[in-house]
Amino acid sequence: MSFDIILTEIEQALQQDAQCKELGHARALISVLRPERITDVQRATDNVRALCFVLRQHRTWRLALRQYLINLIGQRKLVHLLTDTGITLNNGFWGAAATRIVNRMLPPLINDDYVKDIFGQIFCHPKDYVWVNGIADSVWHDLILSTGLRARAPRATHTALTNEVLNAVQVLSYRITTIGLEAELVRNYPAIEKFESPFLRQNDEINDYVLAYRGWLMNRTQQRDDCRQIEVLLTQCVDIVLRIRKTAAVTGVSISLTRLLLRLTQSMDRLRTLLAILDSQDTTQTIDISIPLFKELVCADNKQHSLRELMQSNTELLSLQVTERAGKSGEHYVTNTRAEWLGMLHSALGAGFIVGFMALIKILFGALSMAPFGYALLYSLNYSSGFMLVHVLHYTIATKQPAMTAALIARAIDEGKQKLDELVELIVKVFRSQLIAIVGNIGLAMPTAYIIAWLWYGISGNHLVSPEKAQHLLHDLDPLHSLALPHAAIAGVCLFLSGLISGYYDNKASYAHIPARLRQLSWLRAVLGEARLQRVTEYIGNNLGALAGNFFFGIMLGSIGQFGQFFGLPVDIRHITFSSANFAFALVGLEHQMDWHLVLYTLTGILLIGLVNLGVSFSLALLVALRSRRVSFGKGSHLLGLLWRRFRTGARDFFLPEKASQAAETVQPAADDCDALASPPVTGTTDRAEPSFNLLPEAGNQATGLFVTGEDEPANKGTTTASSSATRQQSLL
Repeated sequence: MSFDIILTEIEQALQQDAQCKELGHARALISVLRPERITDVQRATDNVRALCFVLRQHRTWRLALRQYLINLIGQRKLVHLLTDTGITLNNGFWGAAATRIVNRMLPPLINDDYVKDIFGQIFCHPKDYVWVNGIADSVWHDLILSTGLRARAPRATHTALTNEVLNAVQVLSYRITTIGLEAELVRNYPAIEKFESPFLRQNDEINDYVLAYRGWLMNRTQQRDDCRQIEVLLTQCVDIVLRIRKTAAVTGVSISLTRLLLRLTQSMDRLRTLLAILDSQDTTQTIDISIPLFKELVCADNKQHSLRELMQSNTELLSLQVTERAGKSGEHYVTNTRAEWLGMLHSALGAGFIVGFMALIKILFGALSMAPFGYALLYSLNYSSGFMLVHVLHYTIATKQPAMTAALIARAIDEGKQKLDELVELIVKVFRSQLIAIVGNIGLAMPTAYIIAWLWYGISGNHLVSPEKAQHLLHDLDPLHSLALPHAAIAGVCLFLSGLISGYYDNKASYAHIPARLRQLSWLRAVLGEARLQRVTEYIGNNLGALAGNFFFGIMLGSIGQFGQFFGLPVDIRHITFSSANFAFALVGLEHQMDWHLVLYTLTGILLIGLVNLGVSFSLALLVALRSRRVSFGKGSHLLGLLWRRFRTGARDFFLPEKASQAAETVQPAADDCDALASPPVTGTTDRAEPSFNLLPEAGNQATGLFVTGEDEPANKGTTTASSSATRQQSLL
């Protein structure tokens, strides 16, 4: 179907019924504008320009389309589109998720009386926002002018549409007031009760503003105030939101708090947008405000049933806090001095010693005859208790480091806007620390397992593992003829998840005041005594995340293999430290009857397992940490080049720390390496570049809002251009 046919049909429909508001014409028009390949923005741009050309060449079609759009919007309620679309619903996260799932399978009933409902019928393709947002604002500007929407409209039409916007302003104002008095916000910022709340005051100002504006609509000879005082109060509300976010960095955060702050921020941004429309004084200003809102509404409507969007928007602050907690833990995994490096080696050796015994216990459990659930339970208890013991004794599992250090690097990229040469030095320290931890783990896990195996043989007269079991253990370490590397990747995912779990429970310990609540338990005080209770609760507050992360990491390692067996899936885990211990058991079980080629090949497999463990967990953790901060990694190739140059000029530093005398010297950074790494934050769908959408006043006229009348109207006392950039979601902390 072509533009000529659609515009002719609209003209004929209006001749038959001047109040025609049938949706079919609008859907047909959008279907012609929509490119065949939804990502072909250039084609979509050409389609819009073609429509502009057709409208300029045919005055009757232009007038018909203008009247049709007025009927389409003016004869329906606009307020819900402006107050609900693109703003988080007032229900819980799980309730919202359930609603989206149900609505995707059984769409809600369409009410033809609401613009909000028909909007999704017009832009019905789930990816329409791609080409709509891809078209430049200037092209949409030309289309709006080509439709003649800036021409004069009857006073009744202008008043009706402006009243819809005023109603939306009042709804948003009441919503902001309600959210601002929520108990969870007051709990996180108690000072809000100690002074007159701007959340309450803005509502009073809005009501006065709306009353005066409606009076001005009835009598254009009156002057009306602008919204400058409202803007001041909204800025104060934004300041409180930012303070709550900063407080959350210390006290923790929940999904419900994140959802409240998100809904509050979205409502304030939308309110500022609508106020900017009402205060606009010319066509150009109104168009500049309207087009970004139009794009935002299309995007929000397309994604209203998206679970992925719900997860991203509602867990944003929580994911930042989780990765932040992990990043703070990551500071303990980076060594700067020779003494710290040796301390890391000692810590890793201790963990390797414990892992040797954990590998022994797993071998013994495997010799039992049980159902898969029994194996999963015993293996999980073995891993969990062992990893928790490693933490309690302040030892270090090397593969736990990447998930922590990745968050640390992401924080360095974002907060410090680190120059590349400084980031290179941080990566060198991380690599050096990681390497010595691996050496320490393997360096004692393998000898420990080797000694245990011979002691077992000396005491019992039988090998811990039979020759058949030894061959099976060696096959599990084969990097080419087994699934050792995919299984190592699964272990890497588990390592990554354990890092997130640690951050989550650290955040929960702070947000839920778990130590203080434990100290309130009278029976626990009676059992432990006051002094011991204080020490225990402090330890839990500082270590709950690490203990929980290690516990669940053990559960994952112990149960995944049995899960795979139960469902007949080739799923298991391979961990470098346990693999090295198993190799020692196999070596003793075969009484050293192994070709040196096989030994070298198996050791290569163990090293590859370790690389996959570390690479997968580090990559996932870095990706999540960067996304939680909305930072894009823009100079990866340059960074790799600097790392290679650093390796060529000081390869020793990648393996050994500098001596104290060398560390005291200041290294001068190269002038050409001082580019900032972080690129501008990635804008999410809940961010809005600018204000709103609406139909326009005639150029040169001073009426504000949607349409203008043919009368001269007095100028406003002032104008304000509301900007929502102060409340963008990337200003998290």
